[in-house]
Formats: sequence, C-alpha cells, structure tokens
Amino acid sequence: MSVALFSTAYFPPVAYVAALLRQPEVLIEAKETFPKQTYRNRAVIMTAEGVRTLTVPTVRSNHSRTDEVGIDYKERWNVVHLRTLTAAYAASPYWLYYQDDIEELLMTRYKRLLDLNGAILAWLLRKLKADCRVSLTEDYCPATGDASDYRNRFSPKVPLSAQAFPLYYQVFADRQPFVPNLSVLDLLMNLGSEAKEYLPSALLP
Repeated sequence: MSVALFSTAYFPPVAYVAALLRQPEVLIEAKETFPKQTYRNRAVIMTAEGVRTLTVPTVRSNHSRTDEVGIDYKERWNVVHLRTLTAAYAASPYWLYYQDDIEELLMTRYKRLLDLNGAILAWLLRKLKADCRVSLTEDYCPATGDASDYRNRFSPKVPLSAQAFPLYYQVFADRQPFVPNLSVLDLLMNLGSEAKEYLPSALLP
C-alpha cells in the first residue's frame, strides 16, 4: 500500500493527527461497513469534571457503509457540543481565535458524517498549515496488516501510553491530571499554532 489509509474521524485524537501529518498523501476509508464506538463519530475532551466524550448521533442500518451514514439532528447534539466545548475551553489561550470556525463547523447541517468529518479535517489541515493531500476511497480496501493502514490503530477502547505524549498545559491542570491523546482540539486550544511543533513529538503505536 503506497498511500496511507485512515478512517474518518470527528475532531480526531492527537495520535491520529500526528500520524496523518507524517503522510504526503492519505486516503480516508469511505466504503467500510461502519463500526460502532470509534473515533469515527466521537471526540474526547477535557472538562472541569474530567474527561468527556462527545458523540455525533448517526442514522444508519446494521450494514451501512461509512459513506451512507447520516447525521441525526433530532437531539440538537451540535448545540450541546458547542456549549460543552465553550465551557471546557473558554478560559484557554486560543478559544477566541478558533471559536467562530468551530461554531460554523458544528452549526452547518451536514447530511452525512463523512461530510462533517471531511470539513473538520480540511479545517485542521489549514490551521496546522499541513501539505497532506486527502481523498476518499472509491472501493473498500481489505486489511493487509500493512504499516500504512491506520484505520483501526486508534481506538477510544484502547488508551495509548501517556509516556508517548509530552506534557503540555491543559485548561484544568489545577484540578485534573494531564490526559494524553485527547481530541486535537485540546491541543489547539492550549498551544495554538505551536500544536504543529508538538505533533511530531508524539510516539505512535
């Protein structure tokens, strides 16, 4: 496999972005059967009460492909996510710098999860001034064990070692211990443009 293969992700974790930025070209898997309980539709952030998972509710059948998965807006999840992010990061050094962009991403009613995540990834690449070229798969790529297949390498069910991530100051450091590999939003809110210098220091699985 000559081009790195990644799953789609909602405000992906630091390790995902660190791995992606090391690739000149990336394919996002669009044709897989959509799996549950992954970073594909969830992000993990730090709040005053501790770690919190933000989940995008989806509309799908048991065997929906990722490019067929819709977003369910009946629950107004996007309003909840924006309020939660505001409460979590309003005191961070860079919230005001990114706030309007995040609000626009969340308040735009994308029909498909793949479109929302694609807009988020494009925004992240712009903010990190990354040159990585990203496109979607046109056919399903079977797993081969190739080192460039990152689709299932990052999972909220399997925490990565804290030692793989250098410490940086987090908003609630006075009451919460450092938590590694949160959503890259946590990195951006606390480090701003210096996030790009931090990412290569993460040790990947």
